[in-house]
Amino acid sequence: MKKNKKHLYLNKNVFTATLACFLLAPGFTSAADDSATASANVIAPIQITKTADLAFGDFAPGLGGTVTVATNGARTATGVILSTGGTTPTAARFDVVGQSNATYSITYSGDTQLTNTTGGGGETMLLTRISDLTGTGTIAGEVSSGTLGVTGTQSIYLGGSLVVASTQASGSYQGTITVTVEYN
Repeated sequence: MKKNKKHLYLNKNVFTATLACFLLAPGFTSAADDSATASANVIAPIQITKTADLAFGDFAPGLGGTVTVATNGARTATGVILSTGGTTPTAARFDVVGQSNATYSITYSGDTQLTNTTGGGGETMLLTRISDLTGTGTIAGEVSSGTLGVTGTQSIYLGGSLVVASTQASGSYQGTITVTVEYN
């Protein structure tokens, strides 16, 4: 019986030695690796520049009503008497520059009324903003996004409509409108 036990013990050692040789054989490993390339593309920062202010021109309150400057600078009125002299009406224009063919969002902030800065009474006129990206004469709504062209440029045209009371005090009315653009 002792001979069997020894023989069994010898087989165990051979098996263990064979297994150890197999695990440590050249070209066999329990780990693997590979590599990936890391890359980044920095695009041109988006910029906006005002090139024209929104001007409603000169007018008298008449019976009261509205005076509107479309995005192409054309001025119309209801109940208000328009003057042909004085300040020329114009739509505001903002030029946007950035990465070609990139999309961006547009937000508007600032005054929703113009305030009399010379009459002393702080009178106001309600302002409704209108805008487009073509300058062809939109008279309602605001655009909220745009796409820069292949040259990385686009313009935003801003007009508006003022509510004028029949008793509107004379003076110079002013306000500020801020246009913010951001890549999508």
